Parts: sequence; structure tokens; C-alpha cells
Amino acid sequence: MNDTNEIRSCVERYYESLRGSDPAMVREVFHDNAKITGYLPDGLHEMSVEDFAGFVEAQQPSPDASGEPRMLEILSCEVAGETAAVRLRESYLGMTFLDTFGMLRVDGRWTIYNKLFHVES
Repeated sequence: MNDTNEIRSCVERYYESLRGSDPAMVREVFHDNAKITGYLPDGLHEMSVEDFAGFVEAQQPSPDASGEPRMLEILSCEVAGETAAVRLRESYLGMTFLDTFGMLRVDGRWTIYNKLFHVES
């Protein structure tokens, strides 16, 4: 599998972790030191991977179980050696997010090192 396909697979697993409210999968796709940062309607949020995994797990019933619409678009992916920048748009919890992922290949596996997010609607 080439880098772009491996990165796409990681992004798709990230989205599946949200859809299934799966904290273990969140921990799998993010680097241990990752930060999740962005603006929700109530202001700036900054989270560690553990904070984010707990937030995702708390969404019960999960988006899949509650029948929320699915939407994931990878808008761009630029690879530079062992790093990548990915822009994506996804629906989650009734909102549309525009995310920017900084990714790293560590021990041959692509992980999300940081996530910047913006709520479009």
C-alpha cells in the first residue's frame, strides 16, 4: 500500500472511531502525544488523546446506532517524507467539521499527530 492509501486508511479509521464511539480506536489512530484543538460554538477547546477518547466514548448512543448521516471527504493530502498534511470534512454530532491533520509515520505506521478543527455548520 502506498503512503496516500495508508493515510486514507488511517483517516477512515479515525472517522469510524467517531461513528462507533470507540475510544480504543481513537487511541490507535492518534500518536500518544497528539493534541486535538479547535473551536466549537462555545469557544476554544484543547484536548489530549485521552480527553478526546473520553469525549468520543461519551457520545451514547453512538452516531451509527442513532442513525446520524455519514459524510467524510478527504479534501487534500500532501506527503513530505515521514510527514503529511491532510484536510478533511466530516459530519459528526449534527455538525460539519473542517479538520486539518498533521500526520507522522512512526515505526512504519501513519498516525495523527495533531488535529485542528473548525465547525462549518
